[in-house]
Amino acid sequence: MTKRIGTGTTPKDLTRRDFLARSALTAGLFVAARKLLPSGAYAAAPTPEVTGAKLGFIALTDAAPLMIAKEKALFAKYGMPDVEVLKQASWGATRDNLVLGGEANGIDGAHILTPMPYLMHTGKVTQNNQPLPMAIVARLNYDCQGISVAQEYAATGVGLDASKLKEAFAAKKAAGKEVKAAMTFPGGTHDLWLRYWLAAGGIDPDKDVSTIVVPPPQMVANMKVGNMDVFCVGEPWNEQLVHQGIGFTAATTGELWKGHPEKALSLRAAFIDKYPNATKAILMAVMEAQQWCEAMENKEEMASIIGKRQWMNVPVADIIGRLKGDINYGNDRVAKGTDLYMKFWKGGVSYPFKSHDAWFLTENIRWGKLAPTTDIKALVDQVNREDLWREAAKDLGVAAGDIPQSPSRGVETFFDGKTFDPANPSAYLDSLKIKASA
Repeated sequence: MTKRIGTGTTPKDLTRRDFLARSALTAGLFVAARKLLPSGAYAAAPTPEVTGAKLGFIALTDAAPLMIAKEKALFAKYGMPDVEVLKQASWGATRDNLVLGGEANGIDGAHILTPMPYLMHTGKVTQNNQPLPMAIVARLNYDCQGISVAQEYAATGVGLDASKLKEAFAAKKAAGKEVKAAMTFPGGTHDLWLRYWLAAGGIDPDKDVSTIVVPPPQMVANMKVGNMDVFCVGEPWNEQLVHQGIGFTAATTGELWKGHPEKALSLRAAFIDKYPNATKAILMAVMEAQQWCEAMENKEEMASIIGKRQWMNVPVADIIGRLKGDINYGNDRVAKGTDLYMKFWKGGVSYPFKSHDAWFLTENIRWGKLAPTTDIKALVDQVNREDLWREAAKDLGVAAGDIPQSPSRGVETFFDGKTFDPANPSAYLDSLKIKASA
């Protein structure tokens, strides 16, 4: 027997009242969310085909847009309350779970090193070299990675100029000891920043040092026990290293290439094809989170959120400084209020420029990860889905001035004076003295 609530209340009345109450609650939550994270008026996007997806992340500050989108209920706001943001142990684990896919207990997409979707798409880093069609739908951040050096090299005075390590490395090798340079994934962004920095200083990363792979959260512990001489990784691990007195930051990657692209939001192509509306919903949630992350007044709250156990499990003190551009290099050099902080939105950060992807592919050709015959433009056109970003930006109400007019940012200039013209990658390669083919 159905229990009645109040005198004269019918089941029909209850249904109608429940509907009205729920509608009011939903509207209230929507308004509250809009006040919390305003992004202007936007068009109503089509309803997502599914309410959830599985997105991977590594414990790095640049995964913040995914963490914030989950914490601030932005996935729910755009119709996907069941999105899971799942911690991955390493970039190798991220790759393996993407190969599995969300329907097979893997993941559908991820916060990822920008070159990885290309290496997976071409089968260069997958089991049995089986290509996995992938897509980049957004960039997550610019700048704020670091190249850290063990304390034993402090007397060399090494900084942006890596050549100051050349003699010390040579002496260590002459003594029969291995010089180890750690990065997070072969052909990934940290591998390429490290190689660029070393090569610009006349140190051949394939001949003068041994490169090793270490997951980001394990970098500090490994340097503490002497497993590497230098490493390149994202934050907060460089800052944590300094705070623990184990090493120092020789350079931030923004000093190598000001305003450089870093991580991407990537999805399996099969997910996009099957769930185009859900793809747009994910994009809109992450883009709105990027706007929130960009605001300087949100940095303290952001650091406290992403430092939580389920996200990075790191003290706020190890996160906040470089989020704001305050850099303690750990070698008696402190810089306050720099523009080397991590960028998430302003200046077209979220838009995935095809010209940037072209540089990453060119560098992977430089170091033998991709064949010299690789058709860079064709490969970028296959993987880079900047068209989806533009559609999401339109529905989100992003101002026209914040939407890049061209998929190319044009010629890029690096700290050593080298330039990269995305229209002529061969000229860039020809200008480089140290490379795998040399």
